[in-house]
Amino acid sequence: MTYNGGESLSGSSGNIKSENKEIIVVSACLAGRNCRFDKGSHPMQEIMEMVEEGKAILVCPEQLGGLPTPRPPSEIQKGDGDDVLDGKSRIVNVKGQDVTNNFIKGAFESYRIVMESGAKKAILKSRSPACGVGQIYDGSFTGSLKKGNGIASALFIRSGFKVISDEEFQEKGV
Repeated sequence: MTYNGGESLSGSSGNIKSENKEIIVVSACLAGRNCRFDKGSHPMQEIMEMVEEGKAILVCPEQLGGLPTPRPPSEIQKGDGDDVLDGKSRIVNVKGQDVTNNFIKGAFESYRIVMESGAKKAILKSRSPACGVGQIYDGSFTGSLKKGNGIASALFIRSGFKVISDEEFQEKGV
């Protein structure tokens, strides 16, 4: 499985499932992959080591949903990831384009990867409309936050996975 940029989403081994290790799913940007909307990343050394050791696999729900990199920033309008999954909210980019279907597709493709991996835990990028855990941007494109989860986080949590943000991981570990 690859995402835009050609780098493997499944870490250095290329295998999605590991026989002897507990696999953790992580946001690809946390492993230094330049998949954020601005073609940047938020590399965390410990996560990059987990990927290199074959203990983590990468997902970028936005790229898996077909969005390019770079891309205009997107935010969930009037709700959170659960509301998007329930059809009560949508995700638009700063240009006003509705990208809800891309985010839904990416969340479910990420979920498929999680299921194939056998993972039970995920470390996802805080505040993202796809990966945010506990807090996301409020839809105003002003940097303001609101309580809630991104769409992929919401789907993982609904399915019984333990999901933590990169910030919680830095504070407490997995």
